[in-house]
Amino acid sequence: MDELMKDYADKILTFMTEAAYKPMTIQEIAEDMGFHESGDFKILVKTLVQMEQRGMVIRTRSDRYGLPEKMNLLKGRLTMNAKGYGFVAPEETGMDDIFIPAHELNLAMHGDTVMVRVSSVTSGQRREGSIVRIIERGLKETVGTYIENKGFGFVVLDDKKMGGDIFIPKESKNGAVDGHKVVVKIVAYPDGIHSAEGEIVQILGHKNDPGVDILSIIYKHGLPGEFPEDALAQANKVKDQIQEKDLFKRRDLRGETIVTIDGADAKDLDDAVTVAVLPNGNYKLGVHIADVSYYVTENSPIDLEAYERGTSVYLVDRVIPMIPHRLSNGICSLNPNVDRLTLSCEMEIDSNGHVVSHEIFQSVINTTARMTYSAVNEILVEEKEETCAKYAELVPFFKDMEKLAAILRKKRFDRGAIDFDFKESKVLVNEEGKPLDVVIRERSVAEKLIEEFMLAANETVAEHFHWLEVPFIYRIHEDPNEEKLKRFFEFILNFGLFVRGSANDIHPRALQEILEGVAGKPEEMVISKIMLRSMKQAKYDPESLGHFGLSTEFYTHFTSPIRRYPDLIVHRLIRTYLIDGYLDEQTQAKWEALLGDIAVQSSRMERRSVDAERETDELKKCEFMADKIGEEYTGIVSSVTNWGMFIELPNTIEGLVHVSNMFDDYYHFDERQYCMIGERTGKIYRIGDEVAVKVAQVNLDDRAIDFELVGDAGTPRKRERGPGKIFKINNSKKLERNSSGDRGTRKRSDERTSGDSSRNKSDKSRSAGRGKSDLKLDLSSVKSGEKKTRKKRDTVPEKANEIISKRKSKPFYEDVSKKDKKTRGRNKFKG
Repeated sequence: MDELMKDYADKILTFMTEAAYKPMTIQEIAEDMGFHESGDFKILVKTLVQMEQRGMVIRTRSDRYGLPEKMNLLKGRLTMNAKGYGFVAPEETGMDDIFIPAHELNLAMHGDTVMVRVSSVTSGQRREGSIVRIIERGLKETVGTYIENKGFGFVVLDDKKMGGDIFIPKESKNGAVDGHKVVVKIVAYPDGIHSAEGEIVQILGHKNDPGVDILSIIYKHGLPGEFPEDALAQANKVKDQIQEKDLFKRRDLRGETIVTIDGADAKDLDDAVTVAVLPNGNYKLGVHIADVSYYVTENSPIDLEAYERGTSVYLVDRVIPMIPHRLSNGICSLNPNVDRLTLSCEMEIDSNGHVVSHEIFQSVINTTARMTYSAVNEILVEEKEETCAKYAELVPFFKDMEKLAAILRKKRFDRGAIDFDFKESKVLVNEEGKPLDVVIRERSVAEKLIEEFMLAANETVAEHFHWLEVPFIYRIHEDPNEEKLKRFFEFILNFGLFVRGSANDIHPRALQEILEGVAGKPEEMVISKIMLRSMKQAKYDPESLGHFGLSTEFYTHFTSPIRRYPDLIVHRLIRTYLIDGYLDEQTQAKWEALLGDIAVQSSRMERRSVDAERETDELKKCEFMADKIGEEYTGIVSSVTNWGMFIELPNTIEGLVHVSNMFDDYYHFDERQYCMIGERTGKIYRIGDEVAVKVAQVNLDDRAIDFELVGDAGTPRKRERGPGKIFKINNSKKLERNSSGDRGTRKRSDERTSGDSSRNKSDKSRSAGRGKSDLKLDLSSVKSGEKKTRKKRDTVPEKANEIISKRKSKPFYEDVSKKDKKTRGRNKFKG
């Protein structure tokens, strides 16, 4: 839509939002808006057509135009379920998904952008609707297995959410033979009589060939392949070493003890840390992040490609990077004993974990050592003599890190952090991609301390720009949906957990009390999972709306610009506002217009990455179990449905015991108690029960493992029922800040609450075994913190000046190149 049509669209929307407006014909709209000239009328018609195509307006059967929201219509994206129904996620923020029964889909498919009419009929408390218009088809190409027939063929899609197969005419199979994994382009969508029709555009290989399974998932999710030539050309022009000109106006930190701590196989080292005890007893924490924005400039080929990718994707056997390896593993990787450019956040932290001062600046570092998690653990936990001797000079340094991390962790938990404790597994594969083992990934002391430091930096940067009141991008996690929480509270009644109070304004500390009450108990796993499902997904947003799961009012992603596009944008905004000093109205207006789309794109690509990573894990777990038919294991009932029980093994592999494979009785699903009850024996299987199973069948196509019950281990334990323990949670105060601007009561790990893929994963420490079987929680006084909104400002706001004046300790920059120290910005200040 060109500028003229955008102007017309704005006028039309303004006109239609007037209280007196009712649906009108084009002629009536033209008359009332004064478009009498033929040229104006033609533009009006074209504008209305485009607005209709984009779902901005709706045309009725009588050719009258109106706003969707005034016609009880909402625009959103359809997500299908393999069982045939779907959900529409409205584009309007803060609204819950709308359930779409199978008979109300009206030929819409998974991924389509649709217009949905919300009906007055609901299923329980859930809104239902019907799709009235398909605005844009989401599926253009997909992946499946080609099945040959006489003179034609079908593609059976890998994604079961897509519904039916795709018909392939003989002339469109393009060399595919029976059993080939193919990429199919849809040339005709279902019309109610005919199924979708497609054309084979790429043959990935036979479905049984090594590597084709992962390749199919890559194409299914639309993950990118090779970088465009112009992006690679840009990367190849970057020097391998730091140049003198690169040091202009950078603080020289090359003399400080700074280390990276990562996994042994990590290649893109984008964060480094330093900790020192100050003369006043406080700690100085320095978090130094690779200055990717210095090399990846706005609208450059690499930047445009990074925007499309959104994030690096970590599959079982490969990594699909966001930026070319020449940068991510080279000049942007904080390798040891070489100069690297960074953006730094230095914080002074007192003994209570409060950030009493901070600075954000550009720097140059030379890391002292490239440490691994295992090596740091050998120093701090095992006190291994050989490792301690090897890093003798750094041992006191790591002990100070451990002390500071413990302080930050305690403060985080004291503020009501939600502490999910999910086991994480890793599938080990050989060079051909064959799974060799599935092992539990233990989160060590070293990982936890790094996570604490990354959390502190992310919060500090977010708060800084919140008070600066300029356009910025945040990581947000909205408060849970009231109805979902009510259903969760009803569910935990089955475990003797009684919740007193309202679910409409709950503080995260209240949910943490529930987790502490079941810590160490068999039902802990499932209660944690159901609680997580009752929450909303974290996402990116231009407004600082807080992060419920982290229990913090301010949060962003600053620490991983190599692999997350929002982090790269945060760095670019730091460069714009703080380093170059552009706080003028034009600059702010530009970013105000851009950040909404960047947030939506980044959130969508993150979801795509998570889905692809999860699917590759499930595939390889199934493949690992394929040759174990008949083998027996002990597992835990992780979920109960009307068609059977899901059993999770100690290594997180999950399979289904179908109700038809429960041979000793006729079992019925009790929806209220979430259990299976034997009709004759009265035997009950509940979530959390330990059972013995054997592998009955593995279906690689459906990513499904079937178990059968064996032996006597299936007899569930008796559950104690007592008077219960009452937990009173008196946290009704709103979020507060101390005099230094430090955060108040809300903070917790983004990773554990919303699937955030980050180095800032949460600590899982907690007191095991606390609480009784029966638990009463008084939530009536536990309220969530009030939200803050940002106003656009052209100058440093008074509150920011107040914080800044209290936190002065050093000049904003140190020019290590000895060049002119004049700055470009009119509002240069230090954080």
